[in-house]
Amino acid sequence: MEADLIIVSEYCRKTNIDPVFFHQLEEGGLITIFIEDGEKYFPSSQLPDLEKYARLYYDLSINIEGIDVIRNLQDRIRELYQEINHLKHKLTVYDRGFFDELE
Repeated sequence: MEADLIIVSEYCRKTNIDPVFFHQLEEGGLITIFIEDGEKYFPSSQLPDLEKYARLYYDLSINIEGIDVIRNLQDRIRELYQEINHLKHKLTVYDRGFFDELE
């Protein structure tokens, strides 16, 4: 077993998160759960996302479908920011070339 996996039952016990919540996140495709020797694990790399989902679910009462929509919108916003930055860079390259030709 890899060292970067966290046992679901231990995490739930320490954080008071219902194991059903993990199952719902997995069913919704929001996290990946691995099973080995009857024990459920999730990668530690998913911990920041899991904590964000738990805050949305428990603190703001947003259901799993709503969390999925929020995640998709945030991903799309990140993509659009990357595209904007790429286009800004491209524009500065063309602007420099345009002004160089005028001199």
